[in-house]
Amino acid sequence: MSNRINLHLVSDATGETLNSITRATVSQFEHASILYHRWSLIRTRFQLHRVIEGIEAEPGPVLSTLVDKGLRAELESACQRFDVAVVNVLDPVISMFQEHLGEKAAARPGRQYVLDADYFRRIDAMHYVLAHDDGQAQAGIAEADVVLVGVSRSSKTPTSFYLANRGIKAANIPLVPGTQDPPGLENPVCPVIGLTLDPEALIEIRRHRLKLIGAGPTAGTVRQDSGIYVDHEAVKSELLWARRLCTQRGWPVIDVTRRSIEETAATIITLMQAWHERRRKVESPVS
Repeated sequence: MSNRINLHLVSDATGETLNSITRATVSQFEHASILYHRWSLIRTRFQLHRVIEGIEAEPGPVLSTLVDKGLRAELESACQRFDVAVVNVLDPVISMFQEHLGEKAAARPGRQYVLDADYFRRIDAMHYVLAHDDGQAQAGIAEADVVLVGVSRSSKTPTSFYLANRGIKAANIPLVPGTQDPPGLENPVCPVIGLTLDPEALIEIRRHRLKLIGAGPTAGTVRQDSGIYVDHEAVKSELLWARRLCTQRGWPVIDVTRRSIEETAATIITLMQAWHERRRKVESPVS
């Protein structure tokens, strides 16, 4: 049996739900070769007919999040004619909620993207990250939900933006040996979390960065502040200094070497919850 398949992802919204489910599933199959066909914002019969034509031209399994009953029925009928499997991935979850809540699902496309308070909280968090990236606007640190610290190129910025998409205001501050301790963090009003990684991985990232900015073949001699940016011993010393600083301050440290941004963000959120739980116990001791 060939391990190469066409996979059709049919959504009445942006398709992010299907992308996430598929990414998590396909990662479990080491030898799979998937040709993705993404069909987003499918909300009319005319749009669905384009999808059906595409499935007929390149047959393969179909994953769907269509909630409109008429469109679903037409898609399922077409898949049956083409002898391809179709799975409506939301059905088990919707059924569970209907059973436990005693309420029928609204079956309205794109309901997760309404412009509600949560949406505007994410936009506000994105603006905050832009204003407080790489140690900018120190005065606004008091408004942060979390502060990420770490040496240069330790994934602080991309992690901050990912957190912002979850509605979390994340400031990030670089740790640079030979400079004063980060200001505004003497008595932090939110969790402070350090990010670190293996020296070899950090050096590779920095070398790539230097190539992007045109440092050229002499990148090994480029200096940043008091340490050689990609010198192995200097980088090891820099990382050790940063970890010791975090330990002295009582800040937890996450090693991001083999973590995706999503995994790092999930760990940060767990640490944030633990920080707030400890804070509540201190402020409201059990009598």
